[in-house]
Amino acid sequence: MLDLTGKNALVTGIANNRSIAWGIAQQLHQAGANLGVTFLPDDKGRFEKKVRDLVEPLNPSIFVPCDVQNEEQIESAFGTIADMWGKLDILIHCLAFADKEGLSGEFSGISREAFTKSLDISTYSLVRMAKSAKPLMKEGGSIVTLTYVGGVKVIPNYNLMGVAKAGLEMSVRYLAAELGSHNIRVNGISAGPIRTLASSAVGGILDMIHHVEQVAPLKRTVTQTEVGNTAAFLCSDLSSGITGQIIYVDAGYEIMGM
Repeated sequence: MLDLTGKNALVTGIANNRSIAWGIAQQLHQAGANLGVTFLPDDKGRFEKKVRDLVEPLNPSIFVPCDVQNEEQIESAFGTIADMWGKLDILIHCLAFADKEGLSGEFSGISREAFTKSLDISTYSLVRMAKSAKPLMKEGGSIVTLTYVGGVKVIPNYNLMGVAKAGLEMSVRYLAAELGSHNIRVNGISAGPIRTLASSAVGGILDMIHHVEQVAPLKRTVTQTEVGNTAAFLCSDLSSGITGQIIYVDAGYEIMGM
């Protein structure tokens, strides 16, 4: 029943085979979607090669650089979509950043520069990419982003990312309200802790995973594939009545008080 054949999907945030974005891309591909992939460019082209080699089996028809702090690259990426596809149906936003300063120490000690950069990349990028996606989603569409329970509750060593995720979740609601009349749905997935390149920057990530395994109703954490399955559902017609929501895929951890 879950069929994305004929749908064009842009996936951002793939870094390696542990990325949640990679799990999502695989499930979208399995459901029949035509994939476009962005990568974060660097001077030596290492990220480009790593991501290109990884996604090759998914046969993406678009592969473009996109540093979301660079307006020209955002415009170029969506310009390529307009030229090659003519329309966009799905946008997967898996982008987040906070440097070491924002993930440790006293929260009140975070610098203005670190705060601004983190919210620019982690939060505003969703708003900015939705702006460019809107005119391409001529037949409606689905925008899905990734968040974490640290956006609504205090999590040790999450600090600045908690604020960024809180802003991201509220952005989901405002974007859903704006874009709903265009039949564009916007939702977030709050995934349980998974060992990824991004999460490895969070101090005590393994302790967090073990804690979830002990406390969550399912007595385990979740996988990239499980998050990918939920994303595919949210991008399909099966979820046509769902927008502005944060869907928890965390083995039930969020419901527990102790």
